[in-house]
Amino acid sequence: MAIAHAMLAIAAAAGTARPERPAGACSRPFNRSTSEMATELPAVAPRRIKNMIPSQITAVIDVDPRLIVPVGTCEQHGPHLPLGVDTFIVERLADDLSAEYGVLRAPTLEYGVNVDTERGFAGNGSVRKKTLHKMLNDLLDSWEMTGVREFILLTAHGHDPHQEALATVIVTTARVRVVDIFAVDVSDLLVGQTMPMHGDEVDTSIMLHLAPELVHMELAEDYMMSREELRRYRRGWLKVPKGSPGSIGRPLLATADKGRLLYERIRGRISERIFLAPAAD
Repeated sequence: MAIAHAMLAIAAAAGTARPERPAGACSRPFNRSTSEMATELPAVAPRRIKNMIPSQITAVIDVDPRLIVPVGTCEQHGPHLPLGVDTFIVERLADDLSAEYGVLRAPTLEYGVNVDTERGFAGNGSVRKKTLHKMLNDLLDSWEMTGVREFILLTAHGHDPHQEALATVIVTTARVRVVDIFAVDVSDLLVGQTMPMHGDEVDTSIMLHLAPELVHMELAEDYMMSREELRRYRRGWLKVPKGSPGSIGRPLLATADKGRLLYERIRGRISERIFLAPAAD
């Protein structure tokens, strides 16, 4: 089953229902009131659960039972960018949105389903679709048992098998929303492309804005595909060609100012369409 790129565009993807737990099963084994918290949380800061104690997490869930889950990749994006491009971008978004709305933020899943390549790239680390799917099932089940009622899965990777793994996760009663950040329309901000590609004008510009010290523009190379080739590539029907430097698009047109505009557009649209909506009951 191939999922069109636009189908996951900042929309709520209802998770597949898991059989109900037996009556009397504990849905939140540990609970404390806000007044019993051992440590107060900063007024505006990312709510990273790996840095929090259980009573703090419980207090946040009591107010807003949502959890942001950033899902990255470890994949080449051309000779000029680090392998963690997708991860860096969704981590920053997750932190900014968590801080703005006071929503919990899970540790990042740093591996996803990579696109096959015709030649090897040192450091690439990929998992199979069913592996990512099973891992997410287990994690979401654990968090749902302790009170999370809505999961917001953030990804910057447009590969259909990767997104299918996210869109078909199984939960009991919680809501699951899969957010493909590059489904946001940014075409008016681009010069040499009409849409996001891979290690391209978009990725490179955003990285120049977020982490310029990690970008090696002197190594960047443009490599274009036709619209049909790009469609087949995203669906997993076409490998990254041997002639590609590992990127697809026009990174040579990237600038930090463009990256700031792109990041602000993406963050703003996700904020409007996801985080300003009512929290799950």
